[in-house]
Amino acid sequence: MSGRPERPVIRLEGVVKRFGELRVLDGLDLEVARSERVALIGPSGSGKSTILRVLMAFETIDAGRVEIDGVDLWPARRNGGPWADEAHLRRCRAKVGMVFQHFNLFPHMSVLRNVTEAPVQVLGLRRREADERARELLDRVGLADKVDAHPVQLSGGQKQRVAIARALAMEPEVMLFDEVTSALDPELVGEVLAVLRRLARESRMTMLIVTHQMHFARDIADRVVFLDGGRVVEQGPPEEIFSRPRHERTRAFLQRLLEAE
Repeated sequence: MSGRPERPVIRLEGVVKRFGELRVLDGLDLEVARSERVALIGPSGSGKSTILRVLMAFETIDAGRVEIDGVDLWPARRNGGPWADEAHLRRCRAKVGMVFQHFNLFPHMSVLRNVTEAPVQVLGLRRREADERARELLDRVGLADKVDAHPVQLSGGQKQRVAIARALAMEPEVMLFDEVTSALDPELVGEVLAVLRRLARESRMTMLIVTHQMHFARDIADRVVFLDGGRVVEQGPPEEIFSRPRHERTRAFLQRLLEAE
């Protein structure tokens, strides 16, 4: 053994992302180790969701470098900015799964088909193998009895649990969760958070979680990263960030959340 630290599975170096004149990510540096659970917190507009969209290559960057498992997401340059062809981006995306705020299920497909479609079409799994994997995952998220239902027949919490199973079916190395409870009625939030807690407890999957649920972040994360103005202001273990924040911006943000509760 060389004793050299393992390279991070996610690395962002000096990443800049602009929307018009607005710099949503402003020279952002962030690394995530393999099997680490990182919660991203911060005010609206701080760049949290943009980080996830950049990692999925749904958004390009204006400057900097993004690596997934040691591979540069945009290894070339074109028109003065980072660039990659679609085949390269597909290979990188295959390592990353994402669960969105608003489920994004296919309304015309059954729950089972929603979970099996991408493994069959993208990974080339045989339908029987994809069905077996999907049934196992749906059982894991407590929806074994909903395989033949359609999204319109499900509650918001059930839809989000299907979306989690669908992302897991692709067997990604990294899972991204973007405010997965924000579109749910309050009484449905708990069932989705319970699934994520169980996933964190039972797997070694790398997880990057954007959340406004501070108790959940404290419970599930190995590290909490507070963002503001497109930069990392403060990061550390949950106990440190929530009990002894060093920066005034972090303290003010957490205080506002506590007052809102």
